[in-house]
Amino acid sequence: MRATARVASEKKWQELIRQQQQSKLSVSAFCRQHGFTDQAFYYWRKRLLADEPVRFALVDASAKGADRFAGLELILVSGDRLRIAPGTDAATLRVVLHVLRER
Repeated sequence: MRATARVASEKKWQELIRQQQQSKLSVSAFCRQHGFTDQAFYYWRKRLLADEPVRFALVDASAKGADRFAGLELILVSGDRLRIAPGTDAATLRVVLHVLRER
């Protein structure tokens, strides 16, 4: 695939992924509505997410009220906050993150 065609495909799928997230439809329903397979959607979502750098923010543990919650808080791109209590098992966290990715 030529570079310009590849970039066009990436932009098209970035937009489709964004639309699906905002639509509140399941991936399957969105794909049916737009005439492509779930597999194509998941392939492009995985491919495009792999290209994104992981972003972290430093949290000031000395901030007022920090002692109320001694766990981890993730602020998602959507603005939602995910608070992970100390001792949360990895399996539960994986399920929660999977559900959030589907939204």
